[in-house]
Amino acid sequence: MRNFIKSIIRFFREADMLLFALSIASTLFGIILISSILRNSPKGNRELYVQIGAFIIGIFLFILFSYIDIDIIADKSALLLIFSVLFISTLYLWGVGAEETGNKAWLRFFDIGIQPAEIVKITFIIIVARMMANFRERKSLNSFLSLMQILLVFGLLFTLIIVISGDLGSAIVYIFILIVMLFIGGVKLRWFAVSAAAVAAMSPLLWFSFMSERQRDRILAPFAPDALPQERLQAIMWQSQQSVKAIASGGYFGQGIGNGRMTQRQYIPAQHTDFIFSAAGEELGFLGCMLIVTLLVIIIARCMYVGIKSNNPLGLLVCTGIASMLIAQTFENIGMCLGVLPVVGITLPFFSYGGSSIVTCFAAMGIVSGIKMRPKPVRFREL
Repeated sequence: MRNFIKSIIRFFREADMLLFALSIASTLFGIILISSILRNSPKGNRELYVQIGAFIIGIFLFILFSYIDIDIIADKSALLLIFSVLFISTLYLWGVGAEETGNKAWLRFFDIGIQPAEIVKITFIIIVARMMANFRERKSLNSFLSLMQILLVFGLLFTLIIVISGDLGSAIVYIFILIVMLFIGGVKLRWFAVSAAAVAAMSPLLWFSFMSERQRDRILAPFAPDALPQERLQAIMWQSQQSVKAIASGGYFGQGIGNGRMTQRQYIPAQHTDFIFSAAGEELGFLGCMLIVTLLVIIIARCMYVGIKSNNPLGLLVCTGIASMLIAQTFENIGMCLGVLPVVGITLPFFSYGGSSIVTCFAAMGIVSGIKMRPKPVRFREL
């Protein structure tokens, strides 16, 4: 009992309590929005209870990961890769999804969904961070062989996600995570130029062979609407158009929690998941939306601050990967709610309904908190 009390005291003294408080505040904000959205839902409050349960699990994981040394986890990167491949591959046999999403990104047990690609984001970040830190220590990060090993790991997981689950939203997040980690890690710009040229050369193959017509239409709709027949364009953009109407109707101060006309009448599909930002805009107005953005920006900035102050290449890379994950999801989610980015099905971190998303976010924040709690090594050579 004495050791347990000491551990709790240590947590409150040394863990990142700012990050802890911001994560809790953002999730509670999201739960309030979800409660309002589901007020008149025929499904009742089951999903609200699931979100609260995921929130409680998330708090436990934040505390747990705060005590785990990231170096110990990263040293098992080979096992993490095997786990990641097998976990995503389970979708081939047991993956399910909704008709409107066009994917099968979920595993369901007793009506509880688990999204493997969401959870594997964390293992992917740790694997890439360990590889980059090892290559940097051997001064071989910018060698062709080293970069090919990193790209092979990324390509394996990316291909599995696209081919097996069809989860374009998660796949885009993986791309952004990799690019930011490589840039911050010190990969020379010439390799980015070579990669861009290679992607451009392979884009026709990727476009026509690996992406379904539904996925191609979703990408073309906001950027090249004239390339689609009017009927298909309207079907794809209808959700975003409704979202924009809801946000615009909220004005500066909103119509009030529980009083949003479109929100309470369930006019926008997935409003408690991918389109929760539209509910915030209608019921809490511009100020409510800005509060959401501010909370997420502070969380992202805090992750980067902890990484920089860690004086540890691995810690910096892991924090960078986690921050870039949050940036990609926030940017894409809000963009599709505003109708300027493709609707690819991606949650707003901490706010959207989704047990896998909440658990992943809190585990990620716990890892950042754990990096803050670790003793700082001798100053390393600047990345």
